[in-house]
Amino acid sequence: MGTGKLTIDLGAIRTNWRNLAAMNSGETSAVVKADGYGLGAGKVARALQKEGARTFFVAMAEEGAALRQELGPDPVINVFSGHMPGDADMIHDTGLVPMINSIDQLIRHVEALPGHPFGIQLDSGMNRLGMEPAEWGAVAQVALEQRPTLLMSHLACADEPDHPMNAQQLKTFTELTDGLGVPRSLANTGGVLLGPDYHFEMTRPGIGAYGGLPYIDAAPVVTLDIPVIQCRNLVKGETVGYANSFTAERETRIATVSAGYADGILRALGPKTHLYAGDTPCPIAGRISMDLIGVDITDLPSGSDPATLELMGRHQSIDTLADNADTIGYEILTSLGPRYSRRYIGG
Repeated sequence: MGTGKLTIDLGAIRTNWRNLAAMNSGETSAVVKADGYGLGAGKVARALQKEGARTFFVAMAEEGAALRQELGPDPVINVFSGHMPGDADMIHDTGLVPMINSIDQLIRHVEALPGHPFGIQLDSGMNRLGMEPAEWGAVAQVALEQRPTLLMSHLACADEPDHPMNAQQLKTFTELTDGLGVPRSLANTGGVLLGPDYHFEMTRPGIGAYGGLPYIDAAPVVTLDIPVIQCRNLVKGETVGYANSFTAERETRIATVSAGYADGILRALGPKTHLYAGDTPCPIAGRISMDLIGVDITDLPSGSDPATLELMGRHQSIDTLADNADTIGYEILTSLGPRYSRRYIGG
């Protein structure tokens, strides 16, 4: 069984995406960058294609080219990073649509691939990607003559509904794009939840489809069961793991499980995190190491050593784990390592 079994519920991803899509009247795309947030871009995208997704977003052209192999010729595949040097052949041959981020990219694209579709990303205040308002002002007329397929921007604080940045970005984006006759997209998962003002012609839910916050009604997507390699008894005063960071305060039974930080179980999870034997929480004992974790199973009935322990699933969401490690659910998902045996259900 190796380092454990990662069960990915494609049916739950479909349900989450469908429910987010029902919140807006325009088109709902699917964001499948970073290998489908660590869960397998091909399988996730094919499931969402069955559910009705026609447009997909990836971070870079290489991801788009791989996705095209999975999805066939019909879906639109948009590339957030735009048209990077050396990408022209890949963009052309696999029919990708770069989201142009700068005047340099616009020139590169139009010179290399005249007539090939593109969208434009505008910076409405996040200062990460996209043309700034002055840059867009200078080039808008020329760009619009090339008939872009989409004008988009990205919200910085959409997971905080009351943050003033949301209204500020909405105002900027609207001012930059009103009346241009080009479809628009602003809303990520958080933007979908902010309501119709943010929806425009296309929304781009990502993390919500994968079961993460800020979509609190999301169906859970990932279960992670880790095999127990060995169990042992400790007397009071014995220690576990590197730096003796756990000391037994009573007679203690420790299970050593077969996964660690090489599998995306962040070291910072240790002090606050439990694994579950059925419904019983069992705290991590000592430091998480590269391939192994000690777990205190003393409170399980005598003679009932578990074969596996559950880290993620019914009892513990990606966001609970993220809170324990002072990070976000995205990092928990995208860190899941290649050593797990992956099982897909509900496709």
